[in-house]
Amino acid sequence: MAKVIKVGKGATQYKVVIAKNALTKVNLLTPLKTKGKVLIITDSGVPKKYIDEVKLILKNNIKVFVYILPKGEKSKSFDSFIKIQEKLAKLKFDRSDALIGLGGGVVGDITGFCAATFLRGINFIQIPTTLLAQVDSSVGGKTAINIKQGKNLVGSFYNPSLVLISSRFLETLSEKEFKSGIGEVIKYAFIGNKKLYKLIQNNTDEIKSRELKILEEIVEESIKTKARIVTQDEKENGIRAILNFGHTFGHAFEAEAKYNGDLLHGEAVSLGMVAAMSLSKTMGFINGQDVDRVISHFKSLGLPINLNFSDKFSDWHVDGLIDHMRHDKKVLNGKMRFILLREIGNSFITSDVMPENVSQILTKSLGGKL
Repeated sequence: MAKVIKVGKGATQYKVVIAKNALTKVNLLTPLKTKGKVLIITDSGVPKKYIDEVKLILKNNIKVFVYILPKGEKSKSFDSFIKIQEKLAKLKFDRSDALIGLGGGVVGDITGFCAATFLRGINFIQIPTTLLAQVDSSVGGKTAINIKQGKNLVGSFYNPSLVLISSRFLETLSEKEFKSGIGEVIKYAFIGNKKLYKLIQNNTDEIKSRELKILEEIVEESIKTKARIVTQDEKENGIRAILNFGHTFGHAFEAEAKYNGDLLHGEAVSLGMVAAMSLSKTMGFINGQDVDRVISHFKSLGLPINLNFSDKFSDWHVDGLIDHMRHDKKVLNGKMRFILLREIGNSFITSDVMPENVSQILTKSLGGKL
């Protein structure tokens, strides 16, 4: 049976449908609101059978086109954005036509940004195929591309018409991609969902073996947490910022890695959460036992806890990472903002952090001492 979660309010509210095969649970034409054309935007990492499946559902009713991006964060660029916009113009898309983002976070982000900006806005739906995209980037209306100065610095808030989450897509994910998604799941547990934290703690083996029943539960709980927050604060003027737990550090790690695939977003967030918890401990907000317990659980799930997990980061320096953090989109009035913890499930936002404390945490992460 499909689970349905409503996100947002008023005219921009939309549904998230969760099922083993969510594509069979709704009529795609209804949320797309088109009888004309659809462009499916995907990437080279998405199995062809998923693309063919969506095409088959739509092809008897409307014209379907496909645009395939190279897999990876580097596709979330101005170059890709312009090429997609030019493709839409050449195909003579108008405001009655629509887009479908079929893929991970990169695909969803750039599809949403193209939908938000082409003809000043056309409809789109999200069909996320990775765990990270299912629990995070497909929900909440954030769309963006990267520039060399940082991640997600150019974008908009623009809601999809529908999000379809099929848990069976998770069966074909690589181990690296799957663990990357688990990093974002844990984020929701830490910032305010103690039920989810217990669910993860009590089902570590089931999660690692990808039992679909438990995966659907953790996806549902993650989305419920995000839906509650973004419905209160659609454009991140307040409480929504807590969704960035681990991201101030994490985005700096991604930028230093140059988005080349060596460090996935969820891996960076995992590293960032350990760094943020260590900063919380250093500043006296959380006790060391909680931090040690979390680090032990990260290890049991195969998540990275410091930058020593790969020798590809051995030439990184603290100053370079801090420079990336100063360019982060969460900077406000010239001050870096951090989401820290008082305890697991109790997070808060602060810019009252001593620079030397940040440097100390980064030094420890680089040295493998977190």
